[in-house]
Amino acid sequence: MVSLVRGHRDLIVYQKSFTAGKRIFELSKSFPREEMYSLTDQVRRSSRSVSANIAEAWRKRRYEKSFCNALSTSEGEAAETQVWIDYAAAHGYLDNETADAATDYYEQIICMLVAMQSQSNQWCQFSEKAQAKHSTKLKETEVAYHFANEPIHIDQEALLNPPPNV
Repeated sequence: MVSLVRGHRDLIVYQKSFTAGKRIFELSKSFPREEMYSLTDQVRRSSRSVSANIAEAWRKRRYEKSFCNALSTSEGEAAETQVWIDYAAAHGYLDNETADAATDYYEQIICMLVAMQSQSNQWCQFSEKAQAKHSTKLKETEVAYHFANEPIHIDQEALLNPPPNV
């Protein structure tokens, strides 16, 4: 299914990571006070960083290597969040069922991020009109800066769930 992507908020992986970050915040409210500046802070920071780095990657997609770098950072933050979830479960702050569900959800996000990196050329495409605008050189003396803000059509489902041989 091809969907119109106007910005990072339209990306399925962003939506999932944003939802996960909100859930982690809610779960971490029950952590003990003595964990406020360690576990609680770390799991909240890393969980929010996943979606923030996806947004950054989306804005950097004109440069495929920068796009992949930001996605890689997001992937690392998602894995870090899984580690903090493991610690929370090990200390009894989360029950195993909740911790497993959260870890599995982050694993889905990681799989999507890896798929995006492995097919980055398909995510970094612009329409011909947008490419023409990006290829013109801007000068500081020009009055207005124009950048293509044209939505692109992307089959997110196909790109996020590549065939097993990829």
